[in-house]
Amino acid sequence: MENERRIGRREFLERSAAAGVILAVGSSPLLAAGMSSSAGPQRSGGALNGMLYQPPRVSPDGLLLRARQATAEIAPGVHSPIMTWGDGPVGPTIEARTGQRVTIRLENDLGEPTIAHWHGLRPPEAMDGHPRFAVDSGRSYDYDFEVGERAGTYWYHSHAHMRTAPQVYYGLAGLFIVRDDVEGGLGLPSGERELSLVLQDKLQDASGGLAYGVRGHQMMEGFLGDTAFVNGVRYPRVEVDSALYRIRVLAASNARIYRLALSNGAPLVLIGSDGGLLEQPVELPYVDLGTGERADLLVDFSAVPAGTTVRLKSLAFASPARGMGMMGRGMGMIGQQGLPQGAELDILEFVVTRKVREEVRVPRGLAPIERLRRSGADRERVFRFDSMMMNHTINNRAFEMSRVDERVPFGSTEIWRFVNESPFPHPVHMHAAHFQVLSRTGGRGRVLPWEQGWKDTVLVYPGEQVEVISKFNAYRGIFLLHCHNLEHEDMGMMMNFAIE
Repeated sequence: MENERRIGRREFLERSAAAGVILAVGSSPLLAAGMSSSAGPQRSGGALNGMLYQPPRVSPDGLLLRARQATAEIAPGVHSPIMTWGDGPVGPTIEARTGQRVTIRLENDLGEPTIAHWHGLRPPEAMDGHPRFAVDSGRSYDYDFEVGERAGTYWYHSHAHMRTAPQVYYGLAGLFIVRDDVEGGLGLPSGERELSLVLQDKLQDASGGLAYGVRGHQMMEGFLGDTAFVNGVRYPRVEVDSALYRIRVLAASNARIYRLALSNGAPLVLIGSDGGLLEQPVELPYVDLGTGERADLLVDFSAVPAGTTVRLKSLAFASPARGMGMMGRGMGMIGQQGLPQGAELDILEFVVTRKVREEVRVPRGLAPIERLRRSGADRERVFRFDSMMMNHTINNRAFEMSRVDERVPFGSTEIWRFVNESPFPHPVHMHAAHFQVLSRTGGRGRVLPWEQGWKDTVLVYPGEQVEVISKFNAYRGIFLLHCHNLEHEDMGMMMNFAIE
């Protein structure tokens, strides 16, 4: 069985070398339909902007998620092949309460294997969505577990081995929101004043359909598009009142790092990160998010005149990638030019359409956080992330499905040091546990404001070492540590660890 998996990875790389291009292992009529050699339509603002798609909000009690290929309107008058968990260009938003039982059936009608991972949740081993549990097309998988997390913004996405990147890109992702009594007593904006945004960057072909593929540099840096998509729709707009809004943001791109800010220079008030609410709100000029990270924000439109448009942007910043130059950067399989990492990108338009008179209230305190202390750690481990010669590895090893790389005693508290020895940034994601960031040396050299709470993903720039501390007390079993750059993950930057 292990030999078969090695062959699969070798074929993956051999196809790249032979053709100078890689779509992904396996075939898909959807992906074939999305290929073209011509540049697609470009956003020019105004009439091309569709309204923000609002995924339906559903309960996890007896929910059916049917993975299938479909067609969706991704911009006004533009339809594209997609992969979907339901009917829209991203999955429905699942809402649950702490302690609630989750009973979800995944039915696979994709035409290729898939499985759902509950990113940020800590279910038992068989419920976590490890790629070894992927089901073939025509089969189903039943999830049954209890939500143990505090209130926060979590998500779910495909975790099919060597197929995660295209499946998430084409739509197999959605939000999983958890609520609890502590959050409920804070008086945070709710209902129509609470927006959820799944951010991705994509390329389009000549017909406007989504196009995905990587070659050369993008096999190393990851896929980069040229246009922002929010909840599966190209650069949309949303109408808001002149009031305080809660905006949950998920960075779900394949590789892009976002530096989120508002075009009018107003601050973002950060109230939560990956693992739920912070202890106090933090006012910031911008927030950085790597793939898989989330931010829970308050945005105040009360001083914005009716008729004004405020853009959510990703600000320009120096690309953290080192030593690769610009040759080939951002080049997709179809010959289109994606925007380089760090390029400025318009994401969404908030259009203030109604003036209201309401008191703007931001709570001074949010939710308590149990702090894990370095002195309480039972052990330290080091994980070295490297990318070179079309290989992405952790501790000099590429992923093997049946190999367990680390064994962690159940109930132990450990410090894990993530060392980035490669030229590329790596958003490192840990399954089965949340962690707190203790330190960062090299590079940016500090723990950043959006890393102060509970986390499950942390962005590690080239030359950086990031220490995190975690308590492994949820469930025993085999779980994953991996880079959440989806091309890196698919190409081997992933490892098994056993909690036992």
